[in-house]
Amino acid sequence: MGMNKWRILLFPFSLIYRIITIIRNKLFDWGIIPIHQIQLSSIGVGNLSVGGTGKSVFIDFLITNFKKEYDIAVLSRGYGRKTKGVLVADQISSSATIGDEPFQFFSKHKDVQIVVAERRLKAIKRLTQMNPKLELLLLDDVMQHRYVSPSILILTTTYDKPYFSDKLLPVGNLREIKSGAKRAEIILVTKCPDQLSEDKIKVISEKLNLTSIQQLFFTKIKYSPIIQNELVNIKLKNIKEHFVLVTGIADPDPLVKYFKTKGLIFTHLKFSDHHYFSANDLEKINKTRKSSKVITTEKDFTRLASLIEKESLFYIPIEMEFLNLEMEIKFMDYLKKKIQIN
Repeated sequence: MGMNKWRILLFPFSLIYRIITIIRNKLFDWGIIPIHQIQLSSIGVGNLSVGGTGKSVFIDFLITNFKKEYDIAVLSRGYGRKTKGVLVADQISSSATIGDEPFQFFSKHKDVQIVVAERRLKAIKRLTQMNPKLELLLLDDVMQHRYVSPSILILTTTYDKPYFSDKLLPVGNLREIKSGAKRAEIILVTKCPDQLSEDKIKVISEKLNLTSIQQLFFTKIKYSPIIQNELVNIKLKNIKEHFVLVTGIADPDPLVKYFKTKGLIFTHLKFSDHHYFSANDLEKINKTRKSSKVITTEKDFTRLASLIEKESLFYIPIEMEFLNLEMEIKFMDYLKKKIQIN
């Protein structure tokens, strides 16, 4: 069955979902469901789409830049974890107990408090009790969690698959209608090409139909020229043999393209986002790789580290960059003014 036929069949469900999300948002807008303003300098990050918008890489960017100056914490839902309630990351935490993305943050930033909770308001109260000197809170995946309102809300959307070209679930990948983007004060277009013309920027800006108070910024992905694990770092240019690329993220295409531009020889095993690897998955990976290396993403590394021998499993570090230094400075200056940390 073709894609158009599937969309026709799914359209009634999309219409029902649209009505439900509109009513839910109106209940918040009208104050029938209360919204609690966070009494702490805070940055909320979210999206309209289901995964793959570069949200986690952006959170990592914020952690790296703000922890140098302020006492910060990160609050996430902990999607995919096998636990419930409010949990603070510690030395016995794993991707199973706090979720793969929070565990990735904790693994990279041991000096930052990482907390997961379904009920963010309850977690915020717990955080402020634990650390009265807390200066800045970063909230991951908070766009649709409207029970709390941060100092500023930032929406991430990708260059190749912007939300204005998408459709509502289940026909497309949007969690709510496009007008929900108006709640964000900053729109961050992620995964842009290295060179982006002023004309293209103008076209995207027009299609986003920004309000007078919204700010627009553009970022790109920067992959490391090395792969690494706990034992060793290896330059990509020195990898001549076949390896297996294992991904369990929403959008592995940029990484696949990057490896191909480097002339690397590999087999790609693609799994769903936040995938927990089973015994059958491991058997498939080992059958494919035989004795070769397994390279994966930072996020997937947290779930594969206990399944594959240390000397064979590697990940490639990833960072987010703005299109140019001038844009980054403008973004950081604007953000610091909005959160007003004394």
